[in-house]
Amino acid sequence: MKNTCFFLAFVFSVCSYSQIDSIPLEEVIINDLSIPQPLKYTTEASVIITSDEINRGNSLELSPILNRVSGVFMQSGTLNTNRISIRGIGARNLFGTASIRAYFGDIPLTDGNGESTIEDLELGSVSRIQIHKGPSSSSYGVGLGGAIILQPKYISNTTAQGRLSSTLGSYGLRRILASAAIGREKSSLNLIYSNTHTDGYRDNNEFDRSTITLTSSFDVKEKDNFLILGSYISINAGIPSSLSLNDFNENPRQAAFTWGQAKAFEDVDYGILGLTWKHNYNQRLSLNTSIFSSFKDNYEPRPFNILAEKSNSFGIRSRALGKHMLANKELNWTLGGELFFDQYTGKTYDNLYEDFATGTGSVPGELLSDLDEKRYYYNFFTEVNYSVNKKLKFNAGIHLNQTSFEIKDQFFSDGNDTSGDFDFNPILSPKLGFNYELDQNFIIFGNIAHGFSTPTTSETLLPDGLFNPEIKPEIGWNYEIGTRYQLLNNKIYGSLSLYTLRVRDLLVSRRTEEDNFFAINAGKTIHNGIETEINYSIIKSIAHELSSYINLSLYEYTFDEFIDLDNDFSGNDLTGVPSGVINLGMDLTTKKGLYGNINVQTVGKIPANDANTVFSDSYSLLHSKVGFKNKFGDHFMYNIYLGANNILDTQYASQLQINARGFGSTAPRYFYPGLPFNIYGGININYRL
Repeated sequence: MKNTCFFLAFVFSVCSYSQIDSIPLEEVIINDLSIPQPLKYTTEASVIITSDEINRGNSLELSPILNRVSGVFMQSGTLNTNRISIRGIGARNLFGTASIRAYFGDIPLTDGNGESTIEDLELGSVSRIQIHKGPSSSSYGVGLGGAIILQPKYISNTTAQGRLSSTLGSYGLRRILASAAIGREKSSLNLIYSNTHTDGYRDNNEFDRSTITLTSSFDVKEKDNFLILGSYISINAGIPSSLSLNDFNENPRQAAFTWGQAKAFEDVDYGILGLTWKHNYNQRLSLNTSIFSSFKDNYEPRPFNILAEKSNSFGIRSRALGKHMLANKELNWTLGGELFFDQYTGKTYDNLYEDFATGTGSVPGELLSDLDEKRYYYNFFTEVNYSVNKKLKFNAGIHLNQTSFEIKDQFFSDGNDTSGDFDFNPILSPKLGFNYELDQNFIIFGNIAHGFSTPTTSETLLPDGLFNPEIKPEIGWNYEIGTRYQLLNNKIYGSLSLYTLRVRDLLVSRRTEEDNFFAINAGKTIHNGIETEINYSIIKSIAHELSSYINLSLYEYTFDEFIDLDNDFSGNDLTGVPSGVINLGMDLTTKKGLYGNINVQTVGKIPANDANTVFSDSYSLLHSKVGFKNKFGDHFMYNIYLGANNILDTQYASQLQINARGFGSTAPRYFYPGLPFNIYGGININYRL
């Protein structure tokens, strides 16, 4: 395994320094909306990111938060250009995040196309993030990469409180967050507003986002509880796009030439609304039902055309949860389903920016395409946890999905009508896992799980616009074994996982011209990996606490079989995935209010194309933050902080446009420049009655 010796030597040399949050494993509860259980007893690799960890950095960007989790890698070219992969799944998606299921509470953030956008949500409205790695969570859609569940903030105590936060930073960064909440014995309301603006490091890189998030809960009598969740997001952001190697090295602040000339941007309005009803029939049986709806309106001028798209979705998700005794042993189960409907309209127009004076930017021309799509899927799932004895527990689940879509071509100048009704065959995904407690300090767990990823609508169309009847979903099996441990009265704790994920019918995107892609099933991949997290509480006293952490991911992801036209890429490294990632850092908190942290992230080189002829360089980033918290009066608390990112001013590629091609005399544009050294600082003022 490449770089294994280096990384392992590094691990053993620093394994006495680590941290996340010093919470005993048996006290961390996951799957709140499925089968609640302590993290200690899960049979898959699951991670909880707490609110303290979310706020460890500038709390504006999701990528530094996710990248501290072993097995997870988020590339971020700009605040509005991102790609998340888990164990290499999703790394080959050309734009955005795919093959990973995402939820905000109980509301799906994954659209009917199988793509998820979670980075646009206001992190100040998230109480914690739950990550399931691999296709082992039957209740959350068995995406090949896994599932990410963001838990919204609800007020659970009787109080009235308000918060005002302001942050300023490099490159015109300005952020304001204001919230107000009131809690009563049987009801609560929490309202959060935020605005984030940055002028951007690069040309044509301005970003402005406003969000409003509302959460509310109320009890009706003793057996019924209702949760309301709503979020509205408005984004206007420039698109500088990727750069060639020469431009990346010589002038990384520039935008790609045609994207700068067209003043490419995206103007997005996005909203979600959901209602969850929880009914307790008795202590052994309950029912959770959620109805949800969302809309998205996007206007996006690019050099090659102007995209205007709208989507509306509606769905319902319901599951029963039960607790019974079987052979005098506890059996917990859930049985449920999810129905989802998504209606999409997309039009493209000719972009006439070249016909006007420089600086004019994009100008819409004649209509080029007009598609209406209706996308449906259903999920039915069941899952059980069974305790054979005090030490041995089993988990089993099965998930059934079928995805269908209708395409209506409103405009086909070339005479090819892409209209039609298309169905994928039903997919049955089983899983089986175990958890064995060697003693109170060591747990062994393992699982075998099946998952899938359906093609997006664009991937189902051939270059002439006709539906490809041969296209199939990607299918995979994950095999995993691991351990969780805690030593020295929980001063040292962590986990270790070894896994292999085998994927067949790999979707491969071919580019036929600058804006035209189509997909084929052309290969198999093998994802072998090691993940470890080590946490150590160095000093813990009444006066202060010093703790540290190290998270390590080693990847050996390769194409098992991959022949594309005359090219045989079998045996090559998987595109878009680093050879390894390591994070280590320290956190200090004191009773008097002083706190600080420091984090180092090292990322191995990443193949930029399937031929493995172009790689991004490996890099290391150093981040730090210090602050002071205290009270004044009986009701006010303040928090003053100052942080710095990329302190060593490393030049690196924060995202890759994989398999980029040059057209005419232009060089391929693989690289998105990452931010150089930058600072931020701010103040939070909290009021509680």
